[in-house]
Order: sequence, then C-alpha cells, then structure tokens
Amino acid sequence: MTLHHMLLLFPCLQKVLAFMCLCLWWSTCIRVEAANDSLKPGDTLNLDTGPLYSKKGDYCLGFGWVDVGDNQYLFVSNVNNNYVVWMSDRNQPVDKDSAVLSLNRSGVLKIESQRGKPIILYSPPQPINNTKATLLDTGNFVLQHLHSNGTNTLLWQSFDYPTHNLIPTMKLGVNHKTGHHWLLVSFFTKTLATPGAFSLEWEPVEQELIIKRRGKVCWESGKLRNNRFENIPEDAQAVLKYSIVSNEDEDTFSFTSTNENPNLYWILTEFGQISDDEGYVARADLCYGYNNTDGGCQRWQDIPKCRNPGDVFQKKTGSFNYQNVSIEENISYGYSDCEASCWSNCSCSAFRELYPNGTGCIFFHWISGENYTFDSTGENFYLLENMLTNHKGTKKWIWIGAVPATALLAIFLFTICLAFKKRKFVFQGKKRQRMVMKMLHLATCSRSSAMKDFEVDLKKGNGLKLFNYTSIMAATNEFSTENKLGQGGFGPVYKVT
Repeated sequence: MTLHHMLLLFPCLQKVLAFMCLCLWWSTCIRVEAANDSLKPGDTLNLDTGPLYSKKGDYCLGFGWVDVGDNQYLFVSNVNNNYVVWMSDRNQPVDKDSAVLSLNRSGVLKIESQRGKPIILYSPPQPINNTKATLLDTGNFVLQHLHSNGTNTLLWQSFDYPTHNLIPTMKLGVNHKTGHHWLLVSFFTKTLATPGAFSLEWEPVEQELIIKRRGKVCWESGKLRNNRFENIPEDAQAVLKYSIVSNEDEDTFSFTSTNENPNLYWILTEFGQISDDEGYVARADLCYGYNNTDGGCQRWQDIPKCRNPGDVFQKKTGSFNYQNVSIEENISYGYSDCEASCWSNCSCSAFRELYPNGTGCIFFHWISGENYTFDSTGENFYLLENMLTNHKGTKKWIWIGAVPATALLAIFLFTICLAFKKRKFVFQGKKRQRMVMKMLHLATCSRSSAMKDFEVDLKKGNGLKLFNYTSIMAATNEFSTENKLGQGGFGPVYKVT
C-alpha cells in the first residue's frame, strides 16, 4: 500500500476511533437514581463500582477513555453536555481494567493501577482519619477534614488543577502564599488529552486574560470595563459576571452565570480558540503577529520576511498527488507545531497532520492548482492564503481612478478661479472708467443733482468728501497767485479761505 493510499485512510480511521471513544466515554457517565456523591475512609471507586454523581446530578466522577487508544483517566464531566471539567494527571494515564481511586483511613487520596506509579492526589503531613471526598454541585471534587464541632477544613480540590475547561467559580491566577498558578492548558490534539501548546492565564498586573502558545503571548482580552472585556464579543459575555480578587493572598479571575446555567463553560481548544456552547469567545488561531491587533491579537517581532500581512492558513478539503512534500514523523508535533513549522519555511504552502490522532506533519512545498483539486470527499489540509489580496486589488483600482478624477477637479477649480479673477478685473476697470467720465462731466457741469449722485458713489467706495468746481473757485479767489502755495508733480497747490 502506497503512502498516498495510507493517508487517504487516516481520516476515516480517525472518525471511527473518535466515535468509539465517545461511546465508551458516555457509557461511564449514564445517570442513575440515588447516586452517591462521596467517598468515605476505606471506600474505593473503579469501573465495577461505577462513578460518583453530584447531588443535583449535573456532574459525574469516574474512569473512562478521554482520548483515542487505551489511555484512561479519572475525570469529572458534565452529564448534560458531555464535556470534561477535570482530569487526573494528563501525562500519566492509567490502566483501563485495574484503575482504582481510594481514600484510605490515613486521609490519603490516590489512584492506583497496574500501569505506572500511584498518582497521589493528596497526602496529609500527619494521618487524618475523619475525611470525606465529595463531588459538589459546582463540579468541584473536594477532600475535606471533618471536625467534631461540625466544621470542615478543605484539604484538596480539583479546581486547583484545571485542565482545558473553565466553569463557574473555577479560578485563574496565582496564589501568592504557595506560588501555585491556576491556568488552562489545551489538549495536545483533538483526540489526545496530554497538555498541548496553548494556555489561558490571568495576567495580574494588567488584569486581563491572555492566551499563550508555547509561552509566547498571542492574544489579550483587553481591559475590563463595566464588567466587559474589550476583545471578547458581547454575546459571549451577556450572562457572565466576573469576579476579580487582588490582595496579598492571591490575584485571581473567575466568573459566574447570571442565569444560574449549570452547563456554562469555556473550553480552550488545541487550535488556541476559546469556545462556549454558543460559539467563539476568543480566536488566538487568527493571530499571526502582524501590526493589527484586531480581536486582541498581539504583535510579534520574528515574523518571517517571506510572509505578508493577511497571510493565513485556511482549512480546505481536496485531493493531492503528493509531489514535492516533506514529512515530520515526530509524534510530539501537533497542529500548532505543524503550522509554526510551515509558517517559518518560505517554501511551505500547505500542511496536514500525518497520523490519525493529529500528530506528525506533512508539508507541501510550492504547490499550485496542478498539485491539488478541491473535493468535499477528499482530505483536510491547511492552505496558506492571503486574505487581503482581493482587497489590495480593489484599493489599487480605487487609486487608479481617484488620481485622474482629482486632477480633473483641480483643473476645474483653477479654471473657475481664473474666470472670477478676470471678471473682477474687468468690473473694476469699467468702474474706474465710469468715475473718470463723471469727473470730466462735473468739471463742466455744476448741477447739484449730478454732484450728489457722484458724492454718493464716492462715499460708498471710500468715504471721501466732494466739493464742486464753483465752491473751489470761490475758496481760492479764482486761483489767484496770492493764494498759490507752490508747484507739485500734479500741478499748482492753493490755499483756500
């Protein structure tokens, strides 16, 4: 069988295994009547005894298959929506037939199986006999010390060790006294529960949520204002009430539901997304480190020079001829690792997972339309595309059209301006000509009506005083030499009396 035929079978095998996993998982948490919610000293829990149930029946605790294969864990799940709330050590699965959870008479809560060392959930400094492990209606599995006066002391709780789901009253943040951090860590792949590449954390200094990939911040929620984070959609926050605690003991974030919905949750996926039962809360999978910070994405300094703003990996379905490919067989590579490797390799145009469980990588180099065809019955792969290409073309044509239009507008406005100036010049010339003609007329005419008309014209323009020729003759004694003061460039100057 060729590599091509083997790879074609992988998606089908993965679907079958995933379906079998789901059936086995669900079979461990079928709700029964009068379910027990606690373990007392000396009690055990295994596949034969069946799971524990919270009093209201919304959560169950038991052993089951959470991923494909023989890996089995102790986990708490929501019975209504079938999602995992908490899991035991994800790096240490247990044997499916021999796994036992026990609370001994010394107060030690542990998981034992024939596979690996015992998993100690809690061991007291000194033996404690009077203890009880209870699955609460919040989904929190707690170990308490029961005192004779009726009070209880919390010894251990599952909420201190979140997996990839955040539910009401579960914390993110840091305990300053112990140095313990509360954070979510994604699954490695969709079908492998081991810790993956992404984490959701509470940043106490800026007081905001952040998503990291392999320790690098790629998404931020933004500031909390009026009980709403800037970079989280309003629909995803509509029924949430946030609680922020900041003191010498701890800096933490948690939320509750305003409508007391017991099925509310945030899940951090292996792609870096935060989802709830309605849709997306955050999309770190859309963050490629560019200058834009849409949706909370953060800038990176080490973007390959061959990548451009708008370059993203788009999920496609089609058929390949598998020419010019390279393969990463390392099972420590998950989706985000394949994406990061392809992103940093300028010759890589697309990738897909190699194995049915989502590990390993197949990289496609310099592919074109001749290397693949889109087909809804084919294989899933992730093709690098530039989402701004069409927009850039549109902008180019807009500029091409805008430049001549702007030039024509400028010419039009300049022409109008010249026309107005010419019209004003002609008008002023005609006005001056009329004034000269009136003065010549007045020099030979002493009609008072004409003088008054001319005086009105002058006052309108310059506010000058007008004297008629007769009055000037009388004032200068008919321009006698006795009244002459001198001679200027415009003629003789007389004094008037």
